Amino acid sequence: MASPRTVPLLYLLILVLASLAAAEIRFTEIRSDDRPIIPFDEFGFTHTGRLELNLSHITLSPAFPDSELGKVGFFLCTRDSWLHVLQQLEDEEISCVLQSDLVKHVFSFDKLQGDKSSINTVYSQNDADQYTLVFANCLQKPQPLKVSMDVRSAMYNLDGKSGTRDYLSAGRTILPRVYFLFFLIYFALAGLWIYVLYKKRLTVFKIHFFMLAVVVLKGLNLLCEAEDKSYIKRTGSAHGWDVLFYMFSFLKGIMLFTLIVLIGTGWSFLKPYLQDKEKKVLMIVIPLQVVANIAQVVIDETGPFAQDWVTWKQVFLLVDVVCCCAVLFPIVWSIKNLREAARTDGKAAVNLMKLTLFRQYYIVVICYIYFTRVVVYALETITSYKYLWTSVVAAELATLAFYAFTGYKFRPEAHNPYFVIDDEEEEAAAEALKLEDEFEL
Repeated sequence: MASPRTVPLLYLLILVLASLAAAEIRFTEIRSDDRPIIPFDEFGFTHTGRLELNLSHITLSPAFPDSELGKVGFFLCTRDSWLHVLQQLEDEEISCVLQSDLVKHVFSFDKLQGDKSSINTVYSQNDADQYTLVFANCLQKPQPLKVSMDVRSAMYNLDGKSGTRDYLSAGRTILPRVYFLFFLIYFALAGLWIYVLYKKRLTVFKIHFFMLAVVVLKGLNLLCEAEDKSYIKRTGSAHGWDVLFYMFSFLKGIMLFTLIVLIGTGWSFLKPYLQDKEKKVLMIVIPLQVVANIAQVVIDETGPFAQDWVTWKQVFLLVDVVCCCAVLFPIVWSIKNLREAARTDGKAAVNLMKLTLFRQYYIVVICYIYFTRVVVYALETITSYKYLWTSVVAAELATLAFYAFTGYKFRPEAHNPYFVIDDEEEEAAAEALKLEDEFEL
């Protein structure tokens, strides 16, 4: 076994990353795996929690004495308890995590009977908390024990009145209603936008129909996610709704980033074309969004037990950061172009209005990206497992506010380039442009 001073750090990293996985009925194939720790799913149990664990086609290589197989098995552990277990390993009080009295022992391989190739067990978890299901293999000397097995794990809570199973974690059980509520809001928002487009049909540009498509896709994405979570809540499986969810999530993600780029360039309402550098941004963002969505599917459908799960997680985070940075450049280019135009075309008031609008949009895009990528993650990390739904609500409210701001600021309006501007207003705008500092990132 690796040094107790290096392995605990790896254990901690894996367990923290595992907390990002969602629990449901999970089928996992482990093949010739000698990892000392394999995290599965995290789940928030109530006082009526249950864990069903079914193992089949178990093969162990090389052979170890049955008395040693007590160091191989499954356990449940909270994040706080895990920190104490790490300390026990560091202090060499124990040599295997299964020896700690701080973990909940589910099953160890010394209890295998008969042909030793399968086991079915049900574990009652009556201590309400958030636990991670982990497989430990402490047989690493003289050579690592390689384990192959098919694992079916199901974690759920029993309803106190009806006794029905709830396969959603205690902090996520109300998510189907939350997603459906936001679907209704976006449905109403789409109806309102259609009314605005009809009323202002003489001043509607192509970008406004694109904005409508983004809102509709967002609503459909929320509807599919509500149904996805609802089926998982009742049955432990998505029954195909996850396919629709991933499809609409993929389209929504691509179109949202494309919309930000198009608005940033002023396409259709300021100019009817895209410059080469702006096209290059789209050519970068769209393929990266494809990669990001593939990574998201792999992350959600495999879980942290997969050996390349951490790699896919890093790919997703990297691609997401690159996309978020790339969409800011067209907005900055538009701001600089407006400043240059203000000095040459003699329309200081009009350009000052546009410049202010694009600066506001730039700041709002940065705030939206920061909130949904950093603040929401921090909220999910520090919030009690019972209230994990609050991070979802926060993210959806931020997204709704961003959509509403974008629609309001770039709504169809009559823009007459020859309207009469008071001389005093023009002079004041010109002076304001002169006094402003150069806009920088």
